[in-house]
Amino acid sequence: MSSSEHSLKDYFPILSMAGLILIVQVLSLLLSMPMETNDMQAFEDPTQVSNSIYYIIMILAFTLFVLIAIKKNMKWIISLLIYLAIVSTLYYVFFALFTLIPSLSGFEDIISILISIGLTVLLYKFPEWYVIDILGVCIAAGVSTLIGISLSVIPVVVLLILLAVYDAISVYKTKHMVTMAEGVMDLKLPILFIIPKHADYSFIKESFNEGEKREAFFMGLGDAVMPTLLVVSANVFLENGVFSYPVIGAMLGTLVGHILLSIVVMKGNPQAGLPFLNTGAILGFFIGVLLSGASIL
Repeated sequence: MSSSEHSLKDYFPILSMAGLILIVQVLSLLLSMPMETNDMQAFEDPTQVSNSIYYIIMILAFTLFVLIAIKKNMKWIISLLIYLAIVSTLYYVFFALFTLIPSLSGFEDIISILISIGLTVLLYKFPEWYVIDILGVCIAAGVSTLIGISLSVIPVVVLLILLAVYDAISVYKTKHMVTMAEGVMDLKLPILFIIPKHADYSFIKESFNEGEKREAFFMGLGDAVMPTLLVVSANVFLENGVFSYPVIGAMLGTLVGHILLSIVVMKGNPQAGLPFLNTGAILGFFIGVLLSGASIL
């Protein structure tokens, strides 16, 4: 094998994961207008920084719940909650998309419900890596948009900073995030992206026995969702519009953060993604703000 072939094989997972993040961000931008038009915002006042604290508390509470469920060997509860979240998120995504098609006017509800249930059943029956990746993109874009249209830029920046600090502590200090990730991998749920190392890889047949070499690269859905919040918020709450400097800056900053993260991950140890990704998105966003002269207040 030539050195160029070797390097291409090594960098393929990095490029693939970057591509998935980019698809999530573009789809989120597409969803932001119909979701905002249909009043899907979670908060009446998106400028309140207290909303960010609310999200942090929810994340901490869910993390505690998952860790307790894993310890008590009650993973079925985790599965049930996540499947319900999948159905509801997919419903919001498809409803928002179908409102853009005039010929479906009046039928968005029933079509969205049927497709969401159908895809969730497919996932349950056949959780292969490409099914998980496709649904993961839809779910990540849906969550990113729903939260991104609910928080203006300042609360999002505060949330991303807090999440980056929390992610670093939970991976490097308490290590409970690693425990949680390993505990739910065998549930075969779209809470991560999967890039196989070889063409005949099957996620369904993956055993997840401790100490075994992994045959695929994995990235948590949160690593795509969190920086995308800033992309969506910048698009919705700044007046410069889609693909303005702040939006493009946040997108490019996320990708730069992903590349730096991937270089560190290649060394072999689990890494906290959000310190790299969120920092990249925030720095890219502020560079875009400086270039455009936009006001963030």
